[in-house]
Amino acid sequence: MTLQSKADRLEGRAVADQYDILRTGEVRASTTSPVKHLQRQLGEGPFALVALFVTPAVDFHGVVAEAAALFPDTDVLACTTAGEIGATGYEEGLIVAVGFPSDGFVTKSIMIENINALDTQATIDEITLERIALRDKTPDLDDSFAFLVVDGLSLSEDTLAATIAPALRDFPIFGGSAGDGTSFCQTLVALNGKVASNAAVLTLARSKFHTRVFSLNHLVPGETQMVVTGADPARRIVKEINAEPAAREYARLVGKDPNQLDRFTFASHPVVVRIGDTHHVRAIQQVNENGELVFFSAIDEGMVLTVASQENLSAHLHNKLSDLSHPRKPTNIIGCDCILRRIEAEQSQQTRQISDVLGEHRVTGFSTYGEQIGPLHVNHTMSGVAFYHPDPRDKGRA
Repeated sequence: MTLQSKADRLEGRAVADQYDILRTGEVRASTTSPVKHLQRQLGEGPFALVALFVTPAVDFHGVVAEAAALFPDTDVLACTTAGEIGATGYEEGLIVAVGFPSDGFVTKSIMIENINALDTQATIDEITLERIALRDKTPDLDDSFAFLVVDGLSLSEDTLAATIAPALRDFPIFGGSAGDGTSFCQTLVALNGKVASNAAVLTLARSKFHTRVFSLNHLVPGETQMVVTGADPARRIVKEINAEPAAREYARLVGKDPNQLDRFTFASHPVVVRIGDTHHVRAIQQVNENGELVFFSAIDEGMVLTVASQENLSAHLHNKLSDLSHPRKPTNIIGCDCILRRIEAEQSQQTRQISDVLGEHRVTGFSTYGEQIGPLHVNHTMSGVAFYHPDPRDKGRA
């Protein structure tokens, strides 16, 4: 894997733009009328959907209002981020735009509100009806997927993902939880000018292009295990591990000073839980004032957690994204990448290498407070979708 300069990566991306399925653009937070500049970069529409991944360094409400005015006939979804993925990989302080041209996509976006008190049956019914209507409307389109962005501080992503997945049937779902840098103060989503917290935006998409939804992580379960013996599941707080104060016992097990636990410790010493035949991360967000551990995803008493080790982050990402190039290379990838991966990259001094990989594979997206894949809300992963032009060899085949 070779390193490229930022200029080389931008030049390579510009050359490939003519082959793109999606349209992409990005502007700095300091840009006046940022959506007007993004609209110019996206080019002529019409678009079935425009997605905006918005740095918390700007006025989110203002960006959303401008987008609604400039794209009055297009669904525009938006969310705040914990960092952005642009043309040259990891970035901060950007507004990133992705346009889905109407000549290749038909979409339907739904805002789901009050997700911490979800009306389960009404939500399932609405999604089911919209899925059937979209399929009936597009009988000539073969590929489908669903994209979910959700308030990352709602504490409700697990329940939401598990609720809506069965209603989606053959629309494979991926997504990410809106972020707020490393502040954890306010995370927002929006659809067509309406901004909301404690909410999610679900987009159902049908495409004439081949799509592949994926999820990847580089963690390997180890031998060290711990049992959650005291928890507040509603707030994702673990009070006790192995009948000891949670933060102190976690620190002992990973060989750290309990007074020095921070985001870098949690990123480099993740814990996983086994679900079926696979392990999923239950990532730690922070230590609260009571010495308890606050998690990014669902936690409960009796849960057995295993400390995981890590493969090399940049090499693993390069290999897994390269796997998506068989039998042919995608033209674009949308990625929802956990903030813990960005923190780990910073800690291990791999930010440049990771950015090179993301740029080489044409990944656009944002850093999240959690990722959705199928019925699961997970952490320390990247979930996403890759887009492919039809294989010319398929022409004329039955």
